Amino acid sequence: MQTLVFSTNNKHKLEEVQALVGDKFQLMTLEEIGCFDDIPETGITFEANASQKSHYIYERFQLNCFSDDSGLEVDVLNKEPGVFSAHYSGSRDSEENLQLVLKKMEGKEERSARFRCVISLILNGQEHFFEGSVEGEITQIKGGSAGFGYDPIFKPAGYDRTFSEMSSEEKNNISHRGIAIQKMVEFLNSVTKD
Repeated sequence: MQTLVFSTNNKHKLEEVQALVGDKFQLMTLEEIGCFDDIPETGITFEANASQKSHYIYERFQLNCFSDDSGLEVDVLNKEPGVFSAHYSGSRDSEENLQLVLKKMEGKEERSARFRCVISLILNGQEHFFEGSVEGEITQIKGGSAGFGYDPIFKPAGYDRTFSEMSSEEKNNISHRGIAIQKMVEFLNSVTKD
């Protein structure tokens, strides 16, 4: 089994991604490799932030690793919160961030939005990017209690439920992160041996 460092300590994210990666790769968190640094994310794009995090890990630990940066883009809000999704309200409180989006969306009929995810994988010193996105809309009120972040107010196109009202397996099959991870897994399978 190959080891890959996933530059996160977010348990929700780790579980979600490990389920997608399967048992060919063992994911390790930052904590497990002894990285307790506050890794900078100063980019203004998802690509820049993902790359910055991967390079930070690879340069210090010389381990194959990947980082993702993702967020919600709401069309009528000029694609906000975007790269600032995790601290849109000025804090890292998911509920405050979500409520701010709902408040800004009050009275707006145009509710189209998307989740985007960009992954930067550094494998043997070479960087590769993978992207996934899922179109949908912002609901009027929260729905469901599963998932995390903006999941309770995002309803993917073609569905009558929010991400929070879906099973993790169902969400992973269509989510932005699921799509990007799947692309990365296909790439890893094509370049690595068992």
